[in-house]
Amino acid sequence: MFGSTLDSSRGNSAASGQLLTPTRFVWPYGGRRVFLSGSFTRWTEHVPLSPLEGCPTVFQVICNLTPGYHQYKFFVDGEWRHDEHQPFVSGNGGVVNTIFITGPDMVPAGFSPETLGRSNMDVDDVFVRPADPSQETIPRLSGVDLEMSRHRISVLLSTRTAYELLPESGKVIALDVNLPVKQAFHILYEQGIPLAPLWDFGKGQFVGVLGPLDFILILRELGTHGSNLTEEELETHTIAAWKEGKAHISRQYDGSGRPYPRPLVQVGPYDNLKDVALKILQNKVAAVPVIFSSLQDGSYPQLLHLASLSGILKCICRYFRHSSSSLPILQQPICSIPLGTWVPRIGESSSKPLATLKPHASLGSALSLLVQAEVSSIPVVDDNDSLIDIYSRSDITALAKDKAYAQIHLDDMTVHQALQLGQDASPPYGIFNGQRCHMCLRSDSLVKVMERLANPGVRRLVIVEAGSKRVEGIISLSDVFQFLLGL
Repeated sequence: MFGSTLDSSRGNSAASGQLLTPTRFVWPYGGRRVFLSGSFTRWTEHVPLSPLEGCPTVFQVICNLTPGYHQYKFFVDGEWRHDEHQPFVSGNGGVVNTIFITGPDMVPAGFSPETLGRSNMDVDDVFVRPADPSQETIPRLSGVDLEMSRHRISVLLSTRTAYELLPESGKVIALDVNLPVKQAFHILYEQGIPLAPLWDFGKGQFVGVLGPLDFILILRELGTHGSNLTEEELETHTIAAWKEGKAHISRQYDGSGRPYPRPLVQVGPYDNLKDVALKILQNKVAAVPVIFSSLQDGSYPQLLHLASLSGILKCICRYFRHSSSSLPILQQPICSIPLGTWVPRIGESSSKPLATLKPHASLGSALSLLVQAEVSSIPVVDDNDSLIDIYSRSDITALAKDKAYAQIHLDDMTVHQALQLGQDASPPYGIFNGQRCHMCLRSDSLVKVMERLANPGVRRLVIVEAGSKRVEGIISLSDVFQFLLGL
């Protein structure tokens, strides 16, 4: 269990006569040396944490604390860190985590749960929640309120353009279709980007996009008996040749029976954001290039940006941040609206089952599941269905480091081994605030989920049970937009 949790046992301090509570502190984000310090050590003592047996990236320690309000922080490899998954506040010493140990007459003056700064994921909640979700009081949303909210979002997106998504500064990388496939994936890995538009100098235009799905299909093709693509050919096999071969694999043919590549999905800088979102959803892509082309001067088209749903969601959150009352759906808990994919309860049926993986599953089966289920990521769970990690399409790019793909067999490597391999090579687009797994609770409001998904690199939230982190469902960016747009 991650986070700081309370043990039910109690201890007595002979020296002080005060009732002490054994309290477990956990740092689940890796490191070499991890220490704990807090108000209970007067910020002078650093208590060492020990790696959890069988899980070297998780550190823990148990401290006996007096009842009351405490602040704490972790010292990881020489840097002060706080756990954003736990309650936190900003104080004189920066941002610190907080914990409240129950006890008689020990509540500080002016203290209440509402005064705490809360993270976007209060999973191990120190405050009591109803044990049975069916007993929670869930506000009802009328059909009128739903349609009014959707209409206001539609109006906003229809009056904003892709030009507004362009950052003030940044870089956009395009790849020449004549680059070898191997070199192209090294570039994606080294630059820390999930995908890149493809440029054809002969045609003088952008012709496609290269992303993690291409790498997955290539690795599966390499592992298929009778494949025409050998590891040696991968050194010189161009992107253009791969795209033509992919058309054969995907059975994409024109009227004369010849294979054809999938046409590039793109938008212009003055296309409205609703059309941009619809293009992303309808074509099931992670992002679309924003391309400006002038037919008047005959110049080459200019690649301005890669538009994604997270950028559009950020625009929505920013616009309605100070007028959330105009969107009644924003305060609804996610469990009360048709949003995401959920694990069915006993007696329920699910038309879209939630795919999960065990750590010992083969990498080959994981890649096949990603392709067949048409999802971008799959939660990795233990035997109790508690969340351990998540395997995403973008994780495959880590195999480009040191030509790792040439030394592995997909059916011999486990998902756990693949994730370990990628730990030191995790590209920045898969990480936000040092986290790989981004979670939420069924009781979280829609606006809270939207704000978390609007962060760069966060494409989905795993819905977990408070405390046990048992996986209850998953919400992706596309799920949110399909709900908001009424698709």
